[in-house]
Amino acid sequence: MHPSLHNLRQRTSVIVTTLLLLAVASLLFASMTGSVAIPLSDLPGAIGALLHGRADSLAATLLELRGGRATTAFVTGAALSLAGVMMQALLRNPLADPYVLGISGGASVGALAALLFMCSTWTIDAAAFAGAVAVSLLLYILARRDLRGGTAAEGGTALLLLTGVILASVCMAIVTLMLSIAPESRLRSMVFWLIGDLAGAPQRWMPWAVLAAGLWFALRSARAMNVMALHAEAAATLGIRVGALRKGLFFCSGLLTASAVTSAGSIGFVGLIVPHACRFAFGPDHRVLIPAATLAGGSFLVLADTLARTVLAPQQLPVGVVTSLVGAPIFLYQLHRLRK
Repeated sequence: MHPSLHNLRQRTSVIVTTLLLLAVASLLFASMTGSVAIPLSDLPGAIGALLHGRADSLAATLLELRGGRATTAFVTGAALSLAGVMMQALLRNPLADPYVLGISGGASVGALAALLFMCSTWTIDAAAFAGAVAVSLLLYILARRDLRGGTAAEGGTALLLLTGVILASVCMAIVTLMLSIAPESRLRSMVFWLIGDLAGAPQRWMPWAVLAAGLWFALRSARAMNVMALHAEAAATLGIRVGALRKGLFFCSGLLTASAVTSAGSIGFVGLIVPHACRFAFGPDHRVLIPAATLAGGSFLVLADTLARTVLAPQQLPVGVVTSLVGAPIFLYQLHRLRK
C-alpha cells in the first residue's frame, strides 16, 4: 500500500473514531439533562432496564423519552450536514446549503397546508415529504441540462441555482399567504414547524434508511467529488462520469433534505456551518469530510436541541432558533477566517 494512502486511512480512522465517541457522549448528555436530571450513578441501571424492555423507574422513563428525541435530532442533523456537503460539491460553492434549491420550501408548503386543514400527524409528514419531492422533480425537469455531463454542465450550475432560487421564492410566497389567512388557533403550530422544532418529532426508521443510503453513495463517490472540485473542466477526460455524479448528488441531497425537513421542520445553519467547520478542521478531502461532517452535524443538533429544551425550562424553544443564534456568529467567524 502506498504510504500516503495508508496515512490517509489512519487519519480518517482517528477522526471518525473521535467524532463517533463525541456523538455517543452527546446522546448520553442529552438523555441525562433536563428539568429533572438523571444522576450518572443511575445511568447504567436505566440503560440495563431499557435493554430488557422495561421502564420501571423514573430514570429509565426519562432516558427513554429523552433518548428518543436525541436520536431523532442526531439523524436530522446528520442528514442536513451530509446534504450540505453534497450541495456544496454539486454547485461548487461553499455558501450552498441544503435549502438553497427550494426543496425545504416545497416541504413547508405541504406541511403548512396540512396544518391549515387540521390533518393528522402522519398526513402532515406525508404532505411535507410530497412537497419536497414535487419541488425536486420540478427543479430537475427545468434544469436537467445543467445536471448533464456536457460542456454546458461543466461550465457551472448557474441554471440549476437560479431555478432553485426562483422556486424557493414562489414557495415562500405561498407560505406567507397561508400564514396570513390561518386562524389564530393554528398559527402557533405552523410558525413552530416553519422555524424548526423537535418537540413531539416521531421516531421512525425511514430517516435512518435515507441517511444510510445517502452516506453510502457519498462515500462511494468521494474520490470523484475530489476530482470534480479540483478539475471541474477536465473531470470527464479524467474518467469521471460528471452527469451521473451530478444527478446522484442532486437526488441524494434532495432526499436527505426532504427526510430531515419532514422530521423536524426547516432547521437552519446546520447544513452550512458544520461542513465549513469540518473543512477548516480536517481539510477538503471528501473521503474524510463526508463521515466527519455527518457525525459532527448529528452531534451539533443534539446539543442545540438540549440547549433549546433546558435554557428556559420548563418552556421549550424551537431548536431552529438556537441553531440560527449559534450558527450565525460561527459562520461570520468562518467567513472572516476564509478571507484571511
